[in-house]
Amino acid sequence: MTTRMPTYFISHGGGPWPWMDDMRSMLATLEQSLADMPAQIGRTPKAILMVTAHWEERAFTLGSNPAPGMVYDYGGFPAHTYSVVYPAPGAPELAARVQGLLEAAGLPVALDAQRGYDHGTFVPLAVMYPEARVPVLQMSLRAGLDPAEHIALGRALAPLRDEEVLIVGSGLSYHNLRNFGRQAQQPSQAFDGWLQSAMQAAPDARAQALVQWESAPSARLCHPREEHLLPLMVAVGAGYDDAATCVYHDAHVFGGVTASSFCFGDMATRT
Repeated sequence: MTTRMPTYFISHGGGPWPWMDDMRSMLATLEQSLADMPAQIGRTPKAILMVTAHWEERAFTLGSNPAPGMVYDYGGFPAHTYSVVYPAPGAPELAARVQGLLEAAGLPVALDAQRGYDHGTFVPLAVMYPEARVPVLQMSLRAGLDPAEHIALGRALAPLRDEEVLIVGSGLSYHNLRNFGRQAQQPSQAFDGWLQSAMQAAPDARAQALVQWESAPSARLCHPREEHLLPLMVAVGAGYDDAATCVYHDAHVFGGVTASSFCFGDMATRT
């Protein structure tokens, strides 16, 4: 087995679901897949770099606070979900390392010492690493949401995989908040079928398919705005030459949505 860390794209579910019994029951398959990730990885990462769909800036921006707070970027949920705390330490030294990698790659980068963990970060991490001991570096998307640029970001981040850093793109393979339930069944299945095929293509063909993702079946119906798909581009870039493994697949989310997550690279255990 290689010592290089795998990299992931995860579908992170909806809102603060681990703290709500009804949503947690609906997302039991997702919970199991996230809880399995430490075993798949086979050792504890030195740090986690989480690229979250819930943060966009003019430059790729890195959270540099050594003790980040919380950002409850959801609405209409029970009061107790606004007091959830995920107290993992930040990773300012890793932020400086990533800043150097992106500058060397000619990508725009900035630091933010104020922003806390949003739910694209703390929700999946609370299931993956509930003890909250692994340092976390939260990273934004770049406004404009250019697929090729986010693949390039992943490629620039790839050296971190040899430094025991776990790179995770946190989004959703289907994200249309106005089209859940039965009406989402056909388009989400069609888009997921395309996505599964694209992930199994050769590296350059896979990247090209993602650059042209809008030509996929029901693409804009599944992603009226693509911010939840862009973390996949980062994961594909970071695992550019690696085979993809589907580590989560559920055709019954939110009343009919099909959603998936993928790992790129070798795993200690396979689902």
